[in-house]
Amino acid sequence: MNDTAPSATEKDYSATLFLPETEFPMRAGLPKREPEWLKRWEDMDIYALQREQAKDRPLFTLHDGPPYANGNIHIGHALNKTLKDMISRSKQMAGFNSAYVPGWDCHGLPIEWKIEEQYRAKGKDKNDVPVVEFRQECRTFAEQWVDVQREEFKRLGILGEWDNPYLTMSFDAEAQIARELMKVSMSGQLYRGSKPVMWSVVERTALAEAEIEYQDHESDTIWVKFPVVPRNIVRDGAEMKADPHRTPEALWTASVVIWTTTPWTIPANRAISFSSRIEYGLYEVTEAPAENWAKVGDKLILADKLAAEVFTKAKVTGFERRAAVAADELASITATHPLRGHADGYAFDVPLLDGEHVTDDAGTGFVHTAPGHGLDDFGIWMESTRLLNERGIDPKIPYCVDDGGFYTKDAPGFEGARVIDDNGKKGDANQRVITALAEHGNIIARGRVKHQYPHSWRSKKPVIFRNTPQWFVYMDKDIEGEAGDTLRARALNAIDATKFYPATGQNRLRAMIADRPDWVLSRQRAWGVPITVFVHRQSGEILRDEAVNHRIAQSFEEEGADAWYQPGAAERYLGADYKVEDYEMVRDVLDVWFDSGSTHSFVLRNKQKWPHLKFPASMYLEGSDQHRGWFHSSLLESCATNGHAPYDSVLTHGFTMDGEGRKMSKSLGNTVAPQDIIKQFGADILRLWVASSDYSEDLRLGKEIIQTTVDSYRKLRNSLRWLLGNLAHFRKDDVVDPKDMPELERLMLHRLAQLDTGVRAAFIEYDYRKVVTLLTNFMNIELSAFYFDVRKDTLYCDPISSIKRRSALTVLDHLFNALTAWLAPILVFTMEECWLERHPEEGSSVHLRQFPDIPQTWLDNELAAKWQLIRAVRRVVTGALEIERREKRIGSSLEAAPKVFLADARYVVALEGQDLAEIAITSAIDVKQDEGPGEAFRLDDVPGVSVMPALAEGKRCARSWKVLPEVGSDLDYPDVSPRDAQALRERAAAGL
Repeated sequence: MNDTAPSATEKDYSATLFLPETEFPMRAGLPKREPEWLKRWEDMDIYALQREQAKDRPLFTLHDGPPYANGNIHIGHALNKTLKDMISRSKQMAGFNSAYVPGWDCHGLPIEWKIEEQYRAKGKDKNDVPVVEFRQECRTFAEQWVDVQREEFKRLGILGEWDNPYLTMSFDAEAQIARELMKVSMSGQLYRGSKPVMWSVVERTALAEAEIEYQDHESDTIWVKFPVVPRNIVRDGAEMKADPHRTPEALWTASVVIWTTTPWTIPANRAISFSSRIEYGLYEVTEAPAENWAKVGDKLILADKLAAEVFTKAKVTGFERRAAVAADELASITATHPLRGHADGYAFDVPLLDGEHVTDDAGTGFVHTAPGHGLDDFGIWMESTRLLNERGIDPKIPYCVDDGGFYTKDAPGFEGARVIDDNGKKGDANQRVITALAEHGNIIARGRVKHQYPHSWRSKKPVIFRNTPQWFVYMDKDIEGEAGDTLRARALNAIDATKFYPATGQNRLRAMIADRPDWVLSRQRAWGVPITVFVHRQSGEILRDEAVNHRIAQSFEEEGADAWYQPGAAERYLGADYKVEDYEMVRDVLDVWFDSGSTHSFVLRNKQKWPHLKFPASMYLEGSDQHRGWFHSSLLESCATNGHAPYDSVLTHGFTMDGEGRKMSKSLGNTVAPQDIIKQFGADILRLWVASSDYSEDLRLGKEIIQTTVDSYRKLRNSLRWLLGNLAHFRKDDVVDPKDMPELERLMLHRLAQLDTGVRAAFIEYDYRKVVTLLTNFMNIELSAFYFDVRKDTLYCDPISSIKRRSALTVLDHLFNALTAWLAPILVFTMEECWLERHPEEGSSVHLRQFPDIPQTWLDNELAAKWQLIRAVRRVVTGALEIERREKRIGSSLEAAPKVFLADARYVVALEGQDLAEIAITSAIDVKQDEGPGEAFRLDDVPGVSVMPALAEGKRCARSWKVLPEVGSDLDYPDVSPRDAQALRERAAAGL
């Protein structure tokens, strides 16, 4: 067949052809049609049918990392949930019971912040509202957004237990979160300590690393002198003794210089850190402007590598290196605080401590050490406790800044100044400190630097490090007395036992666990699960009593975590065994990462509520940022309470960028909302984009990329439509056994068997891009451009009895069954529509199927190799005819009868017994074993094959449009070929 219409004198035989018949539309109309399939699935409760169907299969559990319930879903949500759905569906179709229980993270600061904003807009103060009432408003807010997001996720085609999700704020979840916390407490892993933590002044709470993002920030910088204390001898009664910490005489009038980007931390300074790996020198200023802070004669101790740069910043025009300063000399030095004399409270000595964290990459080679405002500072201060005591230095860490960013009485002379205000803007603390340092002659330079600085990912405002009492979980304390059985050791062992996709995720998470400090659990907020412990007021010991714990958990089951805040709660929990006045009831709430990290305990292990889930989960799947978020907290929480990870494997995906690779942001106007894509194109287009992308890296999305996806979808749809149209003529009696099929059909079955192996392997490795590539290449190149093209004539024109036509229909049936199954996890709506076009009966659904078992006996590599040669010859013929068509010497390939010359015997052998004219879609072909004339058409990549075009001889068949000499030889049907005449007789006999 070709696309040339019959002439006016020819009889129209189109009604006698087996032309494609289908109501499957060419235009998908997905935005309108997809909600119809959603309604159908809901009415038939397809998720419950899947569970019943798979109840005896092995479990595969992809545990849902909970999104936060505080706004419409964005494109990152769509990517994440679509990936999860493709995995869940493909595992179900691969023979597992793959249940998917969605969940939501409901506690925490973002929701609390929204309610506070509403209060401020109404002129209300949160502190004037009873805490239980405030918490109820937070709960209501979360409930509303859970409902909104649920519908948005369902619209993406995500199949799951939407009527029975998990919520971290449900009473049973809150009770179990509290139980998990109390398990940690009972095992001795929980403690209250004081450490610098990242603190949001704007939000008035501690933050975890996972709640931090780094943004460009401009900070004040200062270079500060710490004058050396001259010490040589001490008097012990009348006897003079050498001071073991004597100062070398050359340094008596020198100053150690530090550089800092946080001038406000100077009042909290208690030490200076140096490194014994760095070379230092004593430098003297020999030239400087009169008005300069650094004066001629100043003696400064600096790292040799950084000295010149420091003097440039200090506008010093001349200096000399007077001597080297050794590490043991530095260790013996004690300095005075640069604010000594500014106010009472700075008349203490400042020791120099050898620290591993000190480098000479920038600054001065010395690190100003404020143990209340930095983890490295805190670490070296605590490690040096014995040394400090020996020198008579008080190791107490001051609390210089309160929760609002104001200086306290521990910062004498600055009380009331502010580091950061309620809007996240810089306060007056920096300038106050700089002015005071200048007044005392202890500043030599100042400037500003733009650098990456931690910000709260919620408020987008800068944070500070602040020493506060918090609740921690030990990382390195032996659990329950087992030597070496620490939380860090458990977590590292668990990582080694986990499969990561991509594999690089394992090293990333391992590095984070290996280096992380103790886990900070407490938050100073109201909306969350409280830290359900009592502390003895005198001893500071945590009360460990299972009876008390049971009463707490039971009340949470019945009333939720609000029970902790009800009047008389302490008496209720402590019972008759303890006096309420002896115990402090902790009011901090748990970090929400502990909530979500505990989901394994109240979801995966809750067999009563979700019997089709298993623990550990088969997989956790989230964005790559969750190595420091949910993967991290879930690992620590489960290792603390179970001794192992809550997952067998971890899969991560990248972030969504715009079409040019830029981060999406509202300010750039380059965001793409999933709702907009669905409204214009349909959810299946969004799903195909996800499946076609390399999700292990950042994904790009823009208008051009969406259009490319639409074009790809359209080609797939057209191939499926042609399949459906031809299968309208397929009957059970048409089935042909593969051994009786022509070679071309057996070749297609061979390719199906190959594809089955490749597609299944790609699904196992969660490589959906490979699935799409394999299937689109097969459907576009091997089916539409080859097999369908070759077999159109047979399918449309052959007699009803034709074994070739029946074989082709049988192959189309196999193709349909395989392709609709393989594409079902990706194009969930389109494959349902396609499947129901053939199987419209009630209760039918492509999503109740499993991947078909493709017989490996269909594989025939020898046949495939032979047809590779045949298809190479076909390409040369097609290339030659394309020129003839372009030059308008023929209208269609059926007007041609080219001469094919084969110089390579392999092609001759391959073509023996083949109808090359049918394969090349010409009316005839003359094949000769010869080099062919020099002017013959050739392709460089198919040597040994050449083609000379020629016109077909004979009359044109009015039914098939082939030009053949035998047209007219059948007297009953004088205008058609004998093949077509036989077809017409059989149709008449069948009453068609």
